[in-house]
Amino acid sequence: MTMTLRKSKPWRTRLLLMLSVIGPGIITANVDNDAGGITTYSVAGAHYGYSLLWMLTLVALALIIVQEMSARLGIVTGKGLADLIRESFGVRATAAIIALMVVANLANTVSEFAGVAASMEIFGVSKYLSVPLVAFGVWLLIVKASYKSVERIFLVASAIYFSYVLSGVIANPPWGKVLQAVVTPSFHFDAGYVTIFVTIIGTTIAPWMQFYQQASIVDKGLKVDELGYERLDVIVGSVFAVIVAGFITIACAATLFAAGVNIKTAEDAALALKPLAGEYAASLFALGLLNASVFSAAILPLSTAYVVCEAFGWEMGVSRDWKDAPVFFSVYTALIVVGAAIILLPIPSLIEAMLASQTLNGVLLPVILITMLKLINDPRLMGKYVNGRIFNALAWAMIIALIFLTVILVATSVFPGWFGK
Repeated sequence: MTMTLRKSKPWRTRLLLMLSVIGPGIITANVDNDAGGITTYSVAGAHYGYSLLWMLTLVALALIIVQEMSARLGIVTGKGLADLIRESFGVRATAAIIALMVVANLANTVSEFAGVAASMEIFGVSKYLSVPLVAFGVWLLIVKASYKSVERIFLVASAIYFSYVLSGVIANPPWGKVLQAVVTPSFHFDAGYVTIFVTIIGTTIAPWMQFYQQASIVDKGLKVDELGYERLDVIVGSVFAVIVAGFITIACAATLFAAGVNIKTAEDAALALKPLAGEYAASLFALGLLNASVFSAAILPLSTAYVVCEAFGWEMGVSRDWKDAPVFFSVYTALIVVGAAIILLPIPSLIEAMLASQTLNGVLLPVILITMLKLINDPRLMGKYVNGRIFNALAWAMIIALIFLTVILVATSVFPGWFGK
């Protein structure tokens, strides 16, 4: 009996340590499947069928590479990304990057509350009731709860994304065609296809993710000897997030694309699924949209508050009181109030703004990644934890590809006739 206990103790200790570390990677990757992301994947499946599934494998690899660098930077330096940018590149460069991030995150926050309104309207609840209640709820959560409590709630919200996997299965797609599309690359030089292609990258690997994950790692207090567990956290979160994105695409391709139904929003997708895939599939899709929107409506303003306070050296942290970190909580509150208020205005559909915010993410991403690469290859900051040659080669190849796609996106936007209709 004694020998058995001694043998099992290290395994149990490692498991408990892993469970105490996981969180930032899973939460960051999954919250990126927000209202704008779900809209993007829904439109991709409804308009282009399974033809874009092949790129998700590459997106998963790219996501793992980016988020691993973010995690390593945070754990080794004990500082957030905005803090490191200010120390290494100066206040002016930091202010310019932060200004762009605030604009992009505000646009994304608006899209999250649009998702809240749209999903609750499917269940017959007016946006004038749902949006204020959700805004107050997520504000109260961050302002009053501790980091540990907030993280647990966010992990539960991450698990609810499984509803999209169920929705995709219920849609009963031709799995042979799905698998073929996953392993068969295809590309078309037309404005719509290129735009959705780059937008998928922009919504799956968004600039705010690196700032939020690194800040949450610092806030959680993870140490260098926990880096291996945090890498596992990043890998699991990234793979699950891309699987969810794939099933959203599959659900819409198997039903809407097959029936020739065009959509503009995730709400359209949920409503159109009902007669094609059944009420259960439609309800699961709508539930997933609501969960993603509420989840992201809390995270994106929080990410912005971290970024602003890191950049200028102000006190921050979810576990702090308002009096200890007034700017942190004020920035968070401002984004919640403005984001929710815009949705309550009598304005037309926000789909163009939602998609534009995701495209903006794709345009900003190369700038953030180049900055990260400079930081993570600085031996004064990282010591022996700098990138290796292979890792650098993969990262630079990804950045070059993103820049190339961004140039194509701008060209298709300004001169759509160059690539056809």
